[in-house]
Amino acid sequence: MHHIKTIEGQFQAQGLRFALVAARFNDFIVDRLVGGAVDYLTRNGATRENMTLVRVPGAFEMPLAAKKLAASGNYDGVICLGAVIRGATPHFDFVSGEAAKGIAHAMLETGVPIGFGVLTTDTLEQAIERAGSKAGNKGVEAASAVLEMVRVMEQL
Repeated sequence: MHHIKTIEGQFQAQGLRFALVAARFNDFIVDRLVGGAVDYLTRNGATRENMTLVRVPGAFEMPLAAKKLAASGNYDGVICLGAVIRGATPHFDFVSGEAAKGIAHAMLETGVPIGFGVLTTDTLEQAIERAGSKAGNKGVEAASAVLEMVRVMEQL
């Protein structure tokens, strides 16, 4: 195997600024995602002073806020956190699909890494599991992906 140049991101958040966009809908779940993301970032060197939490109504509204935050130049990364639960959300598939599409579009248009920490589950129980410790925390996953991408993008 020939050696190829490899670019990868170090999980160091010192000096980086993050915006967290959190849905108010299903907030008792979303608050756990926010907690997971903040905890992850601080454990990796970020400071709370360099984090801004923005509350939006739900997942559908996230892309607009994420795009504006990313385009502002004030943040190295944006993390979107929400929970779309089939039983609780009219037009479940539409809402989750549009949120994902809109967030991806905002990331590509601004060039700023944006994490998709939006749970899409059939039941409340599944959402609780994926916003805790046992089955992992989607907020932690999204924060980790953003941090890695910020450090990768610096090198490209």
